Amino acid sequence: MNKIKVGDQLPTFTLQDQNGNDYQLHPEMNKILVIYFYPKDDTPGCTKEACSFRDEFEAFTDLGAEVIGISSDDVESHRQFAEKYRLPFTLLADTENTARNLFGVPKSLFILPGRTTYLVDKSGIVQHIFNSQLRFDKHVETAIEKLKEIQQAQ
Repeated sequence: MNKIKVGDQLPTFTLQDQNGNDYQLHPEMNKILVIYFYPKDDTPGCTKEACSFRDEFEAFTDLGAEVIGISSDDVESHRQFAEKYRLPFTLLADTENTARNLFGVPKSLFILPGRTTYLVDKSGIVQHIFNSQLRFDKHVETAIEKLKEIQQAQ
């Protein structure tokens, strides 16, 4: 398992979203992406993180970024989670850990699926990585901060 680093290209993969539609991610998307991996739908920490992304969703769209959440939960779990908390962004079902393995998302305490956020620019290049299992709110805060820095640099 290789680990994606800053400066690496976004890998190409397809997963189903919370509506059961295929969603392909690839370097030629020409979109700024905030891709966050989280352990499990509807658990306290993951709900807090998802709701933070929801509450700041307009800030992300104002910065031209698309937010995508990925966990190993299935499509139905994602659909229920998105509906329950009115999540306005895409959730991808990585039931086989395809994306998690492509990115090399580290496990926490050697057993828990990791919580890592990746910022990808329009060229498909990873510009920033934030990894913290317990600092749920820092994922959103850090992503917005880094997106602003990227915009100022352009």
